[in-house]
Amino acid sequence: MTARLADIAAQAGVSEATVSRVLNGKPGVAAATRQSVLAALDVLGYERPVRLRQRSAGLVGLITPELENPIFPALAQVIGQALTRQGYTPVLATQTPGGSTEDELTEMLVERGVAGIIFVSGLHADTTADPQRYDQLRGKGVPYVLINGFSPHIQAAFVSPDDRAAMKLAVTHLVSLGHSRIGLAVGPKRFVPVLRKIEGFHAGMRERLGLSPEETEELVQHSLYTLEGGQAAAGALIERGCTAVVCASDMMALGAIRAARQRGLQVPRDVSVVGFDDSPLIAFTDPPLTTIRQPVQAMGQAAVRALLEEIGGTPAPHGEFVFMPELVVRGSTASGPQGQRSLLRRTDGGGNPFEG
Repeated sequence: MTARLADIAAQAGVSEATVSRVLNGKPGVAAATRQSVLAALDVLGYERPVRLRQRSAGLVGLITPELENPIFPALAQVIGQALTRQGYTPVLATQTPGGSTEDELTEMLVERGVAGIIFVSGLHADTTADPQRYDQLRGKGVPYVLINGFSPHIQAAFVSPDDRAAMKLAVTHLVSLGHSRIGLAVGPKRFVPVLRKIEGFHAGMRERLGLSPEETEELVQHSLYTLEGGQAAAGALIERGCTAVVCASDMMALGAIRAARQRGLQVPRDVSVVGFDDSPLIAFTDPPLTTIRQPVQAMGQAAVRALLEEIGGTPAPHGEFVFMPELVVRGSTASGPQGQRSLLRRTDGGGNPFEG
């Protein structure tokens, strides 16, 4: 017990006497200190005494489109941990091909009396889907928060990364390396994050290379958010002469690397590849992937805060919390072919193109 108390005290940053008071349920310990000791128990793998186990404040549903893309488990973990710290029990509901739909999963969670629901990349992000399903959910008195994909037709709190800024970061990085023929591999056009990424890509190509919307549109290839989808999209872009490909997910980027190698090309010597998400383990691919990091921790915590405010009776702002992504440069991007910087098309003050 002495060694155990010492370990817990060291982990929590308190005295052994304080740990003993918490474990024995004695008064006179600040709430924050008590929480630190309980957290230390969890971190060190000790089981909490029965009297210290927090009763669940209720169930909260989390609906994700799939778990094969590692960004979704990463978000689920952050959200689950944040909910657990507040005394709620997360219930993960995942769609599978041929399985339950989002509406069916929502109905199942409502029937089980969840206190609220967090939707990740759901039908709210699909511009062709009927947004009234969310009005009906609110009519049942179930609070909810939506991650990735804003809709002005849904009165709720949204949490999103800045997809436009993400693409501008990627384009700026590649242009600085000398690439001028840059392609974009994205998902189906009906999704809000895809539309925003295309807008950011267009803006970046216009600002950095002086390309018109028509010229840039030829460099956009739609596919599925899978390794195979990225392989197909990147293959098409490489065939069009692209020396760099920006992908809308890390899984697509891994497919892009495969597409380059199938053609006898090396990444990054012949083709540079940029991903999106910074999924777990993506730094250990071959080569390590340059990517745009989604602020998963901040986004997940913000979604939980907004939902718990709603559950507590304080309506969350009906708008969008937008989080700035970050460019993480690794080994999948390098100077353009032969290391020669391409000539960039720019315009002078009168709008006439010149080379520089």
